Amino acid sequence: MMNPSEKCFIAVAGNIGAGKSTLTRMLSDALAWQPFFEADAENPYLADFYADMERWSFHSQVFYLGKRLEHHRLLVDHQGCGVQDRTVYEDAEIFARNLYASGLMSDRDYDAYRRLYTAVSSFLPPPDLIVYLEASVETLVRHIGKRGRDYERDIKADYLARLNRFYDDWITHWTRCPVLRINVDHLDFAENPHDFAGIVSAVEDTLAGVPH
Repeated sequence: MMNPSEKCFIAVAGNIGAGKSTLTRMLSDALAWQPFFEADAENPYLADFYADMERWSFHSQVFYLGKRLEHHRLLVDHQGCGVQDRTVYEDAEIFARNLYASGLMSDRDYDAYRRLYTAVSSFLPPPDLIVYLEASVETLVRHIGKRGRDYERDIKADYLARLNRFYDDWITHWTRCPVLRINVDHLDFAENPHDFAGIVSAVEDTLAGVPH
């Protein structure tokens, strides 16, 4: 177990439905860490984005990037250990990239977005550890259906599969901090104490530099 006086920054990454928020809450409760959930900010571009995605994708993504950067900075400055639900990197490496690949963000806008993201994020210290929850599309669909959120009902399997490919590409090439990859296809850490205890042990070992 880590000393409570130590300072650490853990980020939980993963596709929609992988279990990021649940694991963030459970780790925070079990280890007396401060949770940092996704900022509940109303995107002023969202209605315009859904009406005309190609025109407003850049504006919407810049708004989300700004909020995520603010959140990241707060966590870096936090005294003690904190665990973050979704990273600033996922906005750029997964969701903005998907918009561009889908033809919903122009070359010019995507280039400007990437330049902004690269310049600003380079000044932010990375997490001490990224916990990446990887899951098959079948698992993601099952999790999404189980939680029953109205706004997620229309998420398609091929969309999740495309995001999974971007996630795998990003995490494979990530080198700025250690990554703990946890495949959740055959885990139920929310309901199975043994599964959760294994994750806690793996997180603590990885932070301590013990190969896992």
